[in-house]
Amino acid sequence: MRVYNFSPGPSALPLPVLEKAAAEMTDACGSGQSVMEMSHRSRDFKAIIEKTEALLRELMDIPPNYRVLFLQGGASLQFAMVPLNLAAVESGPRKRAAYVETGVWAKKAAGEAAKYVDTAIPASSGDRAYSYIPGLPPPDAAAAYYHITLNNTIVGTKWAKLPELPGTVPLVSDISSCILSEPLDVSRFGILYAGAQKNLGPAGTTVVIIREDLIGRAPGRTPVMLRYETHAGEGSMYNTPPCYGIYVIGLVLEWLKNLGGVKAMADRNQEKAELFYRYLDSSGLFRSPVEKPFRSLMNIPFTVSLEDEARRKDLEDRFVKEAAGAGLVNLAGHRLVGGMRASIYNAMPLEGVKALIAFMERFEEAGRNRHV
Repeated sequence: MRVYNFSPGPSALPLPVLEKAAAEMTDACGSGQSVMEMSHRSRDFKAIIEKTEALLRELMDIPPNYRVLFLQGGASLQFAMVPLNLAAVESGPRKRAAYVETGVWAKKAAGEAAKYVDTAIPASSGDRAYSYIPGLPPPDAAAAYYHITLNNTIVGTKWAKLPELPGTVPLVSDISSCILSEPLDVSRFGILYAGAQKNLGPAGTTVVIIREDLIGRAPGRTPVMLRYETHAGEGSMYNTPPCYGIYVIGLVLEWLKNLGGVKAMADRNQEKAELFYRYLDSSGLFRSPVEKPFRSLMNIPFTVSLEDEARRKDLEDRFVKEAAGAGLVNLAGHRLVGGMRASIYNAMPLEGVKALIAFMERFEEAGRNRHV
């Protein structure tokens, strides 16, 4: 029996996708071979990558003046590629880029960029443990770009409204944990990037959506594999791409399209999240640490409402262990913040959220009986 997997990534994949991939393991698309055996230069794989890109463009309504790249290295490699391609200089004064600090990954992105550009932090929510999205001062019109992390996987916040920037300043965003979870106006951004392993496919593939006028700006000393023009010029096949990951992403996109597309998925995600937050807000034992206007649809951290830290930690550890025994796995919070976290990405059915709530109600009742 399959468990309900609440992992933040690598995360659950839709069961129909896994079943189709299994059925095609030794004979993909009638080719008589596995995708893992195909030449990436072959006609068979060319059809796969082209179909995957076309589906992503359709589902995200990507304008024609944007390129779609399938890369490797995870979102973490983009922490370096973005500044190298948009703001690094061969010599002379360094350019400045703005990073809004809303969590661990946003902070890491800014730290990596600081190796190549001057980084400004116009706003941070670190003063309240990243439990909200901060307001922004008037933007710096001279900035090479503004970077935000649209959904913060660890702390469970999301941007409800995009920052308003001068037309000359590109907005760049890490959308790893929210891609395809609800409609997004791609034209508001210069670059979007996402590691696939949270909401799009298996680990090992990174999707980059980049406006064409931002390609070709890297200084000459930039390594060839870290230049966007390298991959854009070769259709993401300058070297061997993550072929199997691209194939599975295509299956996920087919599944999503058959469910009604991104708007239909957003309605499902809203229903799941509202149900879970409603329970947390009414619970006597569990609570959400995130301020209500900024709560994520995808990643929902929660804690036990006890002042005594040792007792709280003991009860949270017991909860995670007993939940796993009940088929509700990967509910431990990130090691940097503790507590618990339910990641309810697109592949998580409403039944999984209901099963989690039912278990939490039983755990809470048992705690009352134990006089916790």
